[in-house]
Amino acid sequence: PVSLKDCIEKTRQALDAAYAGFDNATDFSMIDSYIYEINALQKRYQHLTELAALQPADQEKNLYQHSPIRALVSHVFG
Repeated sequence: PVSLKDCIEKTRQALDAAYAGFDNATDFSMIDSYIYEINALQKRYQHLTELAALQPADQEKNLYQHSPIRALVSHVFG
């Protein structure tokens, strides 16, 4: 199972990649695409970090196992 900490790290890495793509994009369609991707990743990152801040470190595993986003995160990040 993927931990909340792992999801946060993978989201941060995806955000870094999206920023790099945006910085190198020259086509208006790709620029728009990166803007939407960055906004979505920022919202995901904020949500995950808020979840992490609410939970003691020893309860992180239990939080993630019962989270309604577990299936989505597992599907997206494998």
